[in-house]
Amino acid sequence: MSMSSRIAIGVALALAAQPTLAQETPTPMADDAAASEPFEGENDPFIWLEEARSVPALSWVRSENTRVDQTLGADPRFAALKTEALAILDSEDRIPYVGFTPYGLVNFWQDANNPKGLLRLTTLESYRTDSPQWETVLDIDQLARDEGREWVYHGMSCLPPEGRRCMVGLSDGGKDADELREFDMESRSFVEDGFFLAESQGGVSWIDENTLLVSRDFGAGTLTESLYPFTTREWTRGTPIEDAPEVFRGEASDVSAGAILLRDASGTIQARAAYRGLSFHERAYYLQRGAEWVRLDMPEKSGLFGIVDGHILFSTDVPWTTGGTTYPADSIVAAELEAWKADPNGAAKSLVWAPGERQTKQGASITANSMFVNLLDNVRGQVLRFDYQDGEWVSRRVALPDNATVGVAASADDSDEIMYSVTDFLTPSTLYYSDGSSAPEVLKTSPARFDGEGMEVEQFEAVSKDGTRIPYFLVKPRGMVMDGTTATLLSGYGGFQVPRLPGYLGTTGKLWLERGGAYVLGNMRGGGEFGPEWHQTAIRENKQRTWDDFIAIADDLVARGITSPEHLGIQGGSQGGLLVGTAFTQRPDLFNAAIVQIPLFDMLRYHEIGRGASWIGEYGDPRIAEQRGWIEPYTPYQKLTAETDFPTPFFITSTADDRTHPAHGRKAAARMNQMGQAYYYYEDMTGGHSGGVDNDQRAKLLALQNVYLMQQLMDDDGGYDEE
Repeated sequence: MSMSSRIAIGVALALAAQPTLAQETPTPMADDAAASEPFEGENDPFIWLEEARSVPALSWVRSENTRVDQTLGADPRFAALKTEALAILDSEDRIPYVGFTPYGLVNFWQDANNPKGLLRLTTLESYRTDSPQWETVLDIDQLARDEGREWVYHGMSCLPPEGRRCMVGLSDGGKDADELREFDMESRSFVEDGFFLAESQGGVSWIDENTLLVSRDFGAGTLTESLYPFTTREWTRGTPIEDAPEVFRGEASDVSAGAILLRDASGTIQARAAYRGLSFHERAYYLQRGAEWVRLDMPEKSGLFGIVDGHILFSTDVPWTTGGTTYPADSIVAAELEAWKADPNGAAKSLVWAPGERQTKQGASITANSMFVNLLDNVRGQVLRFDYQDGEWVSRRVALPDNATVGVAASADDSDEIMYSVTDFLTPSTLYYSDGSSAPEVLKTSPARFDGEGMEVEQFEAVSKDGTRIPYFLVKPRGMVMDGTTATLLSGYGGFQVPRLPGYLGTTGKLWLERGGAYVLGNMRGGGEFGPEWHQTAIRENKQRTWDDFIAIADDLVARGITSPEHLGIQGGSQGGLLVGTAFTQRPDLFNAAIVQIPLFDMLRYHEIGRGASWIGEYGDPRIAEQRGWIEPYTPYQKLTAETDFPTPFFITSTADDRTHPAHGRKAAARMNQMGQAYYYYEDMTGGHSGGVDNDQRAKLLALQNVYLMQQLMDDDGGYDEE
């Protein structure tokens, strides 16, 4: 079980007149002053596109989608690309990753016959074979047919240690908000008249078989500005949720707030805690003692990490001075559990682990007797096993391959069984298993999805604007001539302390690398590749550093002769979509393609759109003059002017994305149309923030993107053509 599962948090994490938008090849509008003047807020002529499902907005979306289908979708290469992508996504021989449960190994599986997916079980003995025997627990496709809904499975939370009673999350169309239903693993069915919660953000935690902690939308005055719950109730079976007593309340100004159950390895609740999300990156924690909630004396950039070997563990993203000792940022700190429960702010602390140079942890998992921590060492993975022995913490490195991305794939609660995943750009994923007493053994290996024999991986560094060295990976044909002619796709993220790591390039390898392209992955500041400081040095007033790092990598690719602006494309989603938007608006001369997926784009209004207010801790608040001064110089939407010759971007969004609302991409496309600039826009009308709801739609999106890249970066005319 992951550490996040062990500490069950009670939250999941006016229509203006429609202008006429021509759908033919855009024509220049040099005489239109509106196309060159800045605009924002209520003066924005495209604010009507912020109504996600209004009739005019969806009519515009369908027209744009048709245009993409008739251009990129009509390319002779599209059908073959989609077929290749779908064959990989639907492949029966891919690794069926599992989780440990008291009922066996559980897997969620999607393929051509089960596009919405099957939740199924098998035994370890059967799983070891090439053709495991699976028992279906829940058929999402059948459920969707029976109920006439576009159900997307969001997972389940089960009551430990038996794991019989579960709450299943189902999203209609793929949005983050979901409804929750009680499910019985013994009977393999939903519980008649069981616990049920209507569609909302937020989640639940089991206290016992008849009691839940619930953090949801309870009506007026229970959601934050970011549209997440900030109250938690204790709900007893057979009583109306409206009558459930409130046990914790944060503030409407929080990002979110909720109650937390602290369970040990046996599933026993050791304490109740709560948190208030003061910003996306800062939390205040509380421990319940009787009727009181005692605020914990912890840095706001720290968190509860779990319970292991009779100790409560903490993680801190900043130096933490307590009891006369300063623990470095990114370290793991422990206190004896009983002492901490008796005196949470006075209990003695001790160091479990601190990072070395260029190291950072990437989370942890626990078994019945040990903790396993994923580490990055110069963007290469390793796993350490921790045990408390003879009064001290002892760590041992798990014997897994070097120079790869490694991590815990699954861990058991009632034993020391554990599985590890190992991969890199060119090596298909391998799954290892250990019962806890022996070295990991290979359990399953994914077949190769593309010919990687003639390819190689190199790691370089670019020098950013302020002199910081920024690493990146290059995957290219072995012996590639450095004459600037190679079509190259540069990808990145650079935000929220999320690392981008080497992973097997299955569909990218087949659709892009095999056709002569090169692939680059950047590790910009703002991400989590080198720990909290790597992130914190490029947020809020310093967010431009992330954009500078990405541009520096692109400049370095050109300087080395790996590619040239004519053959260089960029791609990113969500925060990565903002990254791509800032890159092509700040350096339009440097790129010839830009895939802008589920992006943030209008950064002067992002806090008003979807759940944008939750990210003020990352970017700042444009309503505050000083902070607007950080954002205004880079917000991509306001940088779209008729005077600049931009590369032709491809905006991709999702109607059901209730996180980074499709309005960002919609408005950017509409603005480019108004200016007579070339662009493509496609909106997935069923998927959520993660893209298509089934493999066929995912394959279509991949094919459209690769056709676009080939047209822009590989074809002789290298550009947009509506004919």
